[in-house]
Order: sequence, then structure tokens, then C-alpha cells
Amino acid sequence: MATSASAEEIWAALPEALREACERPWARRYARFLECRDQGSEREFDAAVDETLAGFRVASADPPRRLSLEGRHRFSRYQLTFEIEPQGSFSRVRAVTQAEFPGLRGGLYRAAVVGSGGHRIITRRILKSIARRAERIHSRRKEGE
Repeated sequence: MATSASAEEIWAALPEALREACERPWARRYARFLECRDQGSEREFDAAVDETLAGFRVASADPPRRLSLEGRHRFSRYQLTFEIEPQGSFSRVRAVTQAEFPGLRGGLYRAAVVGSGGHRIITRRILKSIARRAERIHSRRKEGE
């Protein structure tokens, strides 16, 4: 997803967008239902290594270029990586996902979540939220110049 925001502005938008997506009551309930390894935290989320959200743990952070989240639950092991690429007067943020769905139950879960398009919809929603927040940061900085 392209935005006129800088890589640094996109990076600044990441924690709040991820917190909004993962810490909603339904997301926390879903993480409990799936028995996710990481259930989130009551602490502030700054996208630092080992911080958690419901369903995810920060595996690595390379500000302002890359943030990698990983998770695990009873049907899957997965990684969600956000890559931020400056491209002239704008930047692009993209999400790269990798997952393993072991066994029959894992395959059924994959069919339900990935096959239904639900995963794509949620990932796009997160990317749009990051871009919107980054654009707001960008606009405020331009006004302050």
C-alpha cells in the first residue's frame, strides 16, 4: 500500500494500528479460543522485540524498515512481516505472511480462514489503517513546518 508518508511516519503508525487490530475484545476472545501462545499484554505496545499482542509476539524489529510478528495456536504457526520501502516522494508498506497448518485440523482451519478470504480482508484492513495513520502523521508534520 503506497502512501505519501515517509518510512519513519509509517513506522510510527504501526504500533497503534496493530494494537487496534489485535486488542479489540473480539480479537482477544478469538486468541483465547484458539489457545494462542501470546494473549497480549496490558502494557503499552511499542513494537519492540518480545512485546505481545493477542495472537502475536514481536520476533524482530528493524526500524523503520521491517517489523516481524510471529505466533502459534492449536491449528497453526505463523509469521506476519511488515516491510516498509521508501520510493522517492512516497513509501510503500506491505504485509508478508507465512504459515504452517499441520495435520487435518490445521488444514481445515486453513480452508476456513485463508480459503474464505478472511485472512486477506483482515490483512488489507490493517494495511489501510497503517496508511491512514501514517498520512495523518505526515499531514501534521507538514502543517508544523
